[in-house]
Amino acid sequence: MENDFDDRLPPLLIVDGANVVGSVPDGWWRDRRGAAERLRDALVAVAGAGLPELPGPLTVVLVVEGAARGVESVPGVRVESAAGSGDDRIVELVAEEGSSRRCLVVTADRGLRERVVALGAAPLGPRTVR
Repeated sequence: MENDFDDRLPPLLIVDGANVVGSVPDGWWRDRRGAAERLRDALVAVAGAGLPELPGPLTVVLVVEGAARGVESVPGVRVESAAGSGDDRIVELVAEEGSSRRCLVVTADRGLRERVVALGAAPLGPRTVR
């Protein structure tokens, strides 16, 4: 399948914050905001270096919801606080950006994976960025 991606734009990596944070039982439930901030900080290196099969730089967007809303963006990682469902915000981002650049979504949520694949995004598992 051929695409019309603008090769001047770095690939967009959208991270389902709640799903990725919840993939490791490290006590995240005691401090959801802190867990989201730690994930955000770890993603800075991914933005620059990329992933094993996807060299950087990448545009990284971390989508947070619930108690993690309000986590600030940092250089290299834009944080989007979902007004409602984080999954819905991720789908909106893919719909907005996925036609012009390669788009990848990090989540283990099967329903979300199906929704973003239908829009042309590639799903990746949480271990990709953990």
